[in-house]
Amino acid sequence: MAWTWRFEKTDGTETQPAVQPEDFTTQGDAESWIGEVWKELLEGGADQVFLFEDTTKIYGPMSLHAEQA
Repeated sequence: MAWTWRFEKTDGTETQPAVQPEDFTTQGDAESWIGEVWKELLEGGADQVFLFEDTTKIYGPMSLHAEQA
């Protein structure tokens, strides 16, 4: 099984990530990676992400923009 991220603009168009993801073998590894690089991805033009297990969407869209307090 492979876990992958899809990177999108707010309007749903796919965009290339500013940081290239590695190959993830677990959901936890994929989520840890996004937690470490989300700011760089946002600065590079990605607004939201989707997580996939092979071709199955697990969740998304998940915004990379911080919640306003």
